[in-house]
Amino acid sequence: MLIQQPFCHQKRRSQALGSLRRFATDTHGVTLVNFALFDLVGMQLSPRIRDLGKITLYRMDPQRNVNSLWPVVGPLLTQKINMGLIEENWDDLLRLAGSIKFGHATASLIVGKLSASSRQNTLAGALKEYGALRRTIYAARYLADETYRRKIARQLNKGESLHSLRRSLLYAHGGAIRHRHLAAQTEQAWCLTLLTNSVVTWTTEYYGLAIGQMRAEGRAVDDELLAHISPAHSENVNFFGTINVEVDTELVKLDPAGYRPPAAPPPRPDVMAGPSSRG
Repeated sequence: MLIQQPFCHQKRRSQALGSLRRFATDTHGVTLVNFALFDLVGMQLSPRIRDLGKITLYRMDPQRNVNSLWPVVGPLLTQKINMGLIEENWDDLLRLAGSIKFGHATASLIVGKLSASSRQNTLAGALKEYGALRRTIYAARYLADETYRRKIARQLNKGESLHSLRRSLLYAHGGAIRHRHLAAQTEQAWCLTLLTNSVVTWTTEYYGLAIGQMRAEGRAVDDELLAHISPAHSENVNFFGTINVEVDTELVKLDPAGYRPPAAPPPRPDVMAGPSSRG
């Protein structure tokens, strides 16, 4: 299943896939096909699964053997993976992954075609069997590793902060798109994307300036901590009213690098208090 697309599109998509290693999502993204495709292209699907205890867990060996090896966990593995079906279709699964990895076809197109196929489609069946195996492995790690669960929650919170920023920016008409024609609807959606990216870019740039200034002052800023900070904050954004900007006046305020110097942090309460004046 190789669907040719322009080389520039293939290159951008393959570069995007190459830079992405883990994708966090909520329960709506938890499907067996998604688990399989993510693993086949070398990425990790890390969902926050609601009602995790209700999903079906799979095993590779007979139930009796699993129960004897793991008396506590064995009874939870209630279904057996069809490893034969996966092995028979392994070459086709790798070709499918290659089509996505190198941009010959989109994942949404492949998922749509496989989902619409008949139940007799052995490739779709093998993909779901492999996805069931990967989901079981992920569920075991998710349950056993509290640090891993917290990492996924932090990553999802970043995404939620971006959604919150979009909702705050699209406040007119109660956040509804009322244009009747697709072209006008698309234009409004692109405007929202452009505005959202502008806020995120501005915040990211000035976060970098603020961190650089803090480090220059001798304050320690851990890179690991920075990895968990979202640039989708909007406390500094005025969403309402009309703002008139004198461009020349604002340009004068910029430093040689083209930035407005970060505002100095407010003095700490103990510094403001000063020495006591009581006798």
